[in-house]
Order: sequence, then structure tokens, then C-alpha cells
Amino acid sequence: QVQLVESGGGLVQAGGSLRLSCTGSGNIFRVNPAGWFRQAPGEEREWVARITKDGIKTYEDSVKGRFTISKDYEKNAVYLQMNDLKPGDTGVYYCNAIEYVWAVGWRAISDDWGQGTQVTVSS
Repeated sequence: QVQLVESGGGLVQAGGSLRLSCTGSGNIFRVNPAGWFRQAPGEEREWVARITKDGIKTYEDSVKGRFTISKDYEKNAVYLQMNDLKPGDTGVYYCNAIEYVWAVGWRAISDDWGQGTQVTVSS
């Protein structure tokens, strides 16, 4: 069973910053690409950012230029630096290892999602 633990969320004003952290069990982030996802109230969980094993980073359009994903191999951890936060960024943020599946695209590897970390941005 995979264990994912997210932390670092909080309440900030628009324009503020937060740094989210995620640790995983085993070697999940040492051997797999990683992604951050978020779920706004009443919405489906959506992908936000990913980083491949080669360090290639990709972002959802609304966070480009504001969010930065990074990975620490030694700590088996993934981070999300979030700057210039907007009220639309509010939600619960989750991390997961990800994989690319032909004809499907990128998807989360583990069905065992962590508890997430709440990010609330006030206007």
C-alpha cells in the first residue's frame, strides 16, 4: 500500500506564496515521474503540474509562470512552490506518482491518495 503525505497548505491572501511538500513510501518518487493535483470545492480533481524522471516540468495553463514543481531524489519527496496565488487556486492539493499510458495519457499510479493539504486564497 502506497502512503503519500502532503503538507504546507494554509490560508494566504491573493498574491501570496506557499510551498507544498509531499513524501511517499518506498521509492515511489525515485523511480517514477511525479505530479501535483488539486480539487476545488464541488469540482473534480485536476492535474496541476508534473515532473518526469529526467526533470522535464509541465504545468496546467492557469499556473504557468507562478508554480514550480521540483523533486528531491534523496528524500523521495516532491515540492510545489506556488507564487502569486489567486482565489482560483483554492482547493485541496494532492501529490502522486504518475505514468504515461499509450492512448490514455498521464495518469496517477496509486489509487491510495493521501489526505491532501488545504490551500485557501482570500481576495
